[in-house]
This record gives sequence, C-alpha cells and structure tokens, in this order.
Amino acid sequence: MGRRQRIDFSDLQPGLFDHLENMPVHPAIDEAARRMAMEQTDTATASESPLRPLEFISFGSGSSGNCAYLGDGKSGFLIDAGVDASKVADTLMSHGIKMENVLGILLTHDHSDHVRFAYPMLRHNRHMSLYCTPRTLNGLLRRHNISRRIKDYHRPIYKEFEFTLCDFNITPFEVSHDGTDNAGFYITHSAGRHTFAVATDLGCITPRVDHYMRLASHIMLEANYDLGMLMNGHYPEYLKRRIADTRGHLDNAVTAGFISEILTPGLRNIFLCHLSHDNNTPEIALDTVGRSLAASGASPGNPELVALPRFDASPLYLLMP
Repeated sequence: MGRRQRIDFSDLQPGLFDHLENMPVHPAIDEAARRMAMEQTDTATASESPLRPLEFISFGSGSSGNCAYLGDGKSGFLIDAGVDASKVADTLMSHGIKMENVLGILLTHDHSDHVRFAYPMLRHNRHMSLYCTPRTLNGLLRRHNISRRIKDYHRPIYKEFEFTLCDFNITPFEVSHDGTDNAGFYITHSAGRHTFAVATDLGCITPRVDHYMRLASHIMLEANYDLGMLMNGHYPEYLKRRIADTRGHLDNAVTAGFISEILTPGLRNIFLCHLSHDNNTPEIALDTVGRSLAASGASPGNPELVALPRFDASPLYLLMP
C-alpha cells in the first residue's frame, strides 16, 4: 500500500461569513469522505448479515472414548481426543470438513477416554495445538505412557481466563471430578450471539457450572447413570461409591432437575453426554430429562433433546441461537 497523502486543510476551512454551499470541495477531501461512507456501509452490512449456524458433531461419548467437533463453516476445534484420529477425520470429511481446518484440541481432563488419541492426532496434524491447563498436561504425562513431545503442541490455558481459538472465544471453568484440574468450557462466537457450554465428567453441579450453563443457548452435559441401575448393578461397591461421589459422575435425575431449573426460551439444544453402558440407556436418560422438562413447561422438541451415541458418530447438527 502506498503512502497516504497528507492534506493541508488550513487553506480550505471556511471563513466566518463564507457561504458554505458555495465553498469548493477539495478532491482529496471528497474522496476521503466517499471512502468513509463506503466503510461505514460495509460495517453496517456485515453486522446485519445473516448469522451462520455453528456445526457440531460427536464422534463418541462415554467411557469408551470422547471427542466432539465445534466449528463455524470455516474452521473449528475438537473437544477431547478419546476417539481414533482416522474415525474423526473420516467423519469430518463425510460432512465436507477438512482436518486442516481443525485448529486445536481442548482437553477437559486427563482421563484416558478423553486423551487417548491426543498425541497421534497432533503428530499427524502438526498445524493443530493442544489447549489445556498446565496441571492437566502434567497429569496427562504422569498418568499415561505418552510422548513428552506432546508439550511442543501445548498452549496453556487458565480457568476463568478467556482465550481465542479460530473465531471462538472460550472460557474454561471449574468442574468437580477426580481427574487432574478438570475443566468445562463456555464458548461464544459472532460477538456472543452463539453460546455453547460443555461440562462432561462431573459429580455435582458446582456454582461455576450453574453460572455458565445458564448463559448458553446450547449445552452439552453429562447424564451418566440411573441410580437404581447403578445400585442394583454388578459393579463392586468401591466403584459404585466412586461414581456416585460428588467428584464422580452425574445421575440422570440430577441432570434433569438442573436443566429444568435453567430452562429458558433461549435454550435451544441439550446434548446429553457420557452415558454409562452398564448403568444407563439412552431411552432412560431421555425419558428422565424429558419428563422433567415437560413438568417445567417445555414443549416437545423445544429445546431439542439428544442423547449422544456412545460408540458411533452423531449426525452433523447445525446450531442457531
């Protein structure tokens, strides 16, 4: 770009008694005014342009592996990396999304079903970065047989401090689980017109979970077990206690009661995640949450209620505010 011409306006200002309508207009001033008007028009047009939907896919949700994608049609990122990288890439490609447009992985915590394929995915997609707290990274290296070169991809994040990835603004927040420095994520896009909150693997609804879930139009929240199935099931007592602990997993009924409390007309989508294979079914989870929503005045399909598949990829969901 060439140097901008400096205009001397001193000789062009009208005198006190000049008739303004008869004053000549300097060509440079006229051109500057025209450019300014065009820029203002472009800005107004951009702000009034139709809002593009967000794209959401789950590749698997449960103790066998967790991974999801959130994007805006141009770029996006993964939430956790517990599903084989080839399945993730193939599923994205089937929806016309290229891996080179997936720019990062957010880790909620360091348990194997959330991190198992993080390093292979990063190693084969060197443009991607790994976003997690320093304590989560240390837990990942301590708990798992994983290359320490994963640190080369690490971008440290901190709870309650917003950061930017692609065109998304993301705030990590505290959740209650027995991993290392567990996090949920509150995600916004398009100047806050899109809002998405994720909390998977948590034993209770903490004040921070409550806060961020209430802000979101789309939520992804755990509904891990049915209490009767867990207590009457074949798990050993120590595992039952761990699951039902406040640092374990969420009971369907707790999830249902909480979602009913935060129900507003602005809540558009509810994705139930991390359903137990042995102590829950999609039908039971959907029925428990659905009946609670209906009792709170929700109409069928508003908000949309989905139980994410345990082993399979979900459809591509297009999310509007």
